[in-house]
Amino acid sequence: MTGRIQKALSGFYYVDTGREILTCRARGKFRKEGISPLVGDRVEVRELGGGEGYVEKILPRRNAFSRPAVANIDQLVIIASQAIPKTDPYLIDRVSAIAALKDCQVAVVLNKCDLDPADKLFAIYRDSGFPTLRVSAETGEGMEALKALISGKLSAFTGNSGVGKSSILNALDPHFHLQVGAVSTALGRGRHTTRHVELHRLSCGGEVVDTPGFASFDAEELDLELKRRLPETFLEFGPYLGQCRFVGCSHTREKGCAVLEALRRGDIQKSRHESYLRLWEELKPLRDWQEKK
Repeated sequence: MTGRIQKALSGFYYVDTGREILTCRARGKFRKEGISPLVGDRVEVRELGGGEGYVEKILPRRNAFSRPAVANIDQLVIIASQAIPKTDPYLIDRVSAIAALKDCQVAVVLNKCDLDPADKLFAIYRDSGFPTLRVSAETGEGMEALKALISGKLSAFTGNSGVGKSSILNALDPHFHLQVGAVSTALGRGRHTTRHVELHRLSCGGEVVDTPGFASFDAEELDLELKRRLPETFLEFGPYLGQCRFVGCSHTREKGCAVLEALRRGDIQKSRHESYLRLWEELKPLRDWQEKK
């Protein structure tokens, strides 16, 4: 029978078959092949009885991420904040570039707007073409708009620790009672309260994967494909790609670069191009022999 992995915890996979939730182990062949089943995977399972089974096969994926460890996501919802803890725009841009490479939509949700309206972050991502919302898990502001954004989709919530991912889920659906961590005012960051990846169905019609934070987001995802296609993962660069004076323009410092000209005009946000430069430098040392097989 087939089903979808709803939760992964301590080597067990909880598979929703539409009839029941089976507690499954994965076949040893996955480990030998260097593949791990992920939350969101459609899988074939063999039922053993007593609510247990084995994951036999992973069906073709639309996309897959290492961190958060999820598959077949429609959109990545990046939770950010300009209150404590403040979110570094580079973290948002790094994650959104990886998501774009994997054909995954990105939305930016700015929480704690009752404490700080996050005007700067809101302007950056709205003007860069991302669906961008201001919400408050504390007051309920923006929750109806967020429900509309996630309705009918499988979304993964991610963000730096303490920005309120679990608080937002609790506010979205009264059936949730997820643990919420305190934020250290001294360090300006929160504690991880999400210890595993789990898919939740919401009463608004959406499905959400709550994931641990991306404070140390994935060196694994920084690969040669991202290096080769980096400009196209910054969606606002799109209208200018192919218009530069020189073929193979890196959009970093070349004369006649259409992207840099758009930056000078203010058509591209300065912080977004700064993130592009940081990613370009980070990816530059990768060589063809490091291609993942």
